[in-house]
Amino acid sequence: MDGEIAAILNQEGFVAARGCAFKGENVWVLRTRWGIPTVKINGVDKNPMRWPDGRFSIQGAAAELGVSPQTAFDYLARGLLAGRQLAKGQPWQIELSDEQISQLRNRVRRTKRSKKEAS
Repeated sequence: MDGEIAAILNQEGFVAARGCAFKGENVWVLRTRWGIPTVKINGVDKNPMRWPDGRFSIQGAAAELGVSPQTAFDYLARGLLAGRQLAKGQPWQIELSDEQISQLRNRVRRTKRSKKEAS
């Protein structure tokens, strides 16, 4: 994780810009700039539809709701979905109850119907 890498760099005497200690954010910026990917939570495989603890990946939540992954990201940003990342750049882990799934599926149906009626 970026925070762990920052702690090791600090322990070894490295300093970030302007002589400051490293933070996870500094490591994230450097990794992004140099194209160094994050470690996958589940090794080298692609993200599963659901994590072992029952949370959904972005792809899994999108499939469950019948929307695109981009719409699932939009729902996260708007607070319609609750999720977390272990660190910036790590895969999302989204909590979805049966009730939320039902409500969001109904929302999707209403939205599709509204778009169809408008055209």
